Amino acid sequence: MGNNRTSAVDGRLPVTKTYKLYVGGAFPRSESGRVYQVTDKKGQFLANAAQASRKDVRDAVSAARKAFPKWSGATAYNRGQVLYRVAEMLEGRREQFAAEVGAAEGVSPKRAQADVDAAIDRWVWYAGWTDKVSTVLGSANPVAGPYFCFSVPEPTGVVGVLAPRASSLLGLVSVVAPVIATGNTCVVVASEERPLPSVTLSEVLATSDLPGGVVNVLTGRTAEMAPWLAAHADVNALDLCGAPEELRADLERAAADTVKRVLPAPATEPDWSREPGVGRLRAFLETKTVWHPTGV
Repeated sequence: MGNNRTSAVDGRLPVTKTYKLYVGGAFPRSESGRVYQVTDKKGQFLANAAQASRKDVRDAVSAARKAFPKWSGATAYNRGQVLYRVAEMLEGRREQFAAEVGAAEGVSPKRAQADVDAAIDRWVWYAGWTDKVSTVLGSANPVAGPYFCFSVPEPTGVVGVLAPRASSLLGLVSVVAPVIATGNTCVVVASEERPLPSVTLSEVLATSDLPGGVVNVLTGRTAEMAPWLAAHADVNALDLCGAPEELRADLERAAADTVKRVLPAPATEPDWSREPGVGRLRAFLETKTVWHPTGV
């Protein structure tokens, strides 16, 4: 499948890119062999994207689970370094991301560049939070008796993320970065209509210091992949940010069957340009309370 338009300069047929999935640090095609056409706001062909299947969802969850012990066991300082490296890599590809965001969202070059710059800043912002989460969200609890009592935040595990449908890069970064900043790993279902910035971001992740499997990116039909992700027993939490309204109740019920932590979809599209606060950092953390005798 491809675009039959010829180049106005030399009469050549353009070699359009077929985007792949990002699973376990590699770029496989969908096991089903399916692709779908991605178009811009005017309906013009942009590229082919892989259409992930149920098997691809399982593979992505397995990769995220495999990567979890090492990533959650890394020091907060190290995770911050890795996130900052992602920001550095994004900075080097600003023009490419701006072109893809502009085509995907139909915005002016100036607005697209502003979104890319905000996405880079968002990575840096969360990189700075990695070694502060325990201090801000943990506590030393007053108790009666000769004991110390500490509450310590710990990562939940594997998080399924349904990426925002409208904000193809800034929104995506705003939901993925806090998940991995706190030591979780994730499987991301990219925006169905605007997947190209997410796959290009996965190319950045693959060439950064982020271990394979920490972030896995699937493109295709959200309605097809989301139910399998919600029902998967090895997924610990689910972010429904980009879930279509007609699917949300069913996804929450499927998640409840395996006792997942669920972050509900917002009623309206958030303003991703605003400072995010600690809400998403807190969303996929579990609190462990430890008691210890004094003087021991």
